[in-house]
Amino acid sequence: MLKQFEEKMKKSLESMTNDFMTIRAGRANPHVLDKVKIDYYGVSTPVAQVGNISVPEARTILIQPWEPNLLGEIEKAILMSDVGITPTNDGKAIRLNFPELTEERRKELAKDVKKRGEEAKVAVRNIRRDANDFVKKQNKAGDLNDDEAKDYEEDVQKMTDKYVKQIDEAVETKSKEIMTV
Repeated sequence: MLKQFEEKMKKSLESMTNDFMTIRAGRANPHVLDKVKIDYYGVSTPVAQVGNISVPEARTILIQPWEPNLLGEIEKAILMSDVGITPTNDGKAIRLNFPELTEERRKELAKDVKKRGEEAKVAVRNIRRDANDFVKKQNKAGDLNDDEAKDYEEDVQKMTDKYVKQIDEAVETKSKEIMTV
């Protein structure tokens, strides 16, 4: 009965985790390009689907498009995105060189991670409220007796605690990754 609410909580956690992948922590991570799309024959296409993306060095991402005429498109898309790195086009491939993060920038990113974690927890708590409202309606309608309703509400709280704990752990892990020089 509560499966749909657990699915929603799980999706909130997954959404936050995917967001974390796009935050660059000083090291080159191909996931920072996940949201960058180019116009490929009239279709908005992720950069990862039009070329080979590799990490030859710790602070460099190399993008080698399968079609050389896409170099300009990819370069333009990266410049217009929120990646925050200027691409270098050598005529065959595009390189993204990640500078060392300053202490101040690391703290900003850690704050951003905490903020996104809080947003995910708020989403989970909203789902808890919806689940509890659902249980109360079922109880009023006579589909559940008072004891069953109380048991379901306890299950909802345990589920909420579980996902809030997982969110906190993910925030902690990402914050440590960002603050590590």
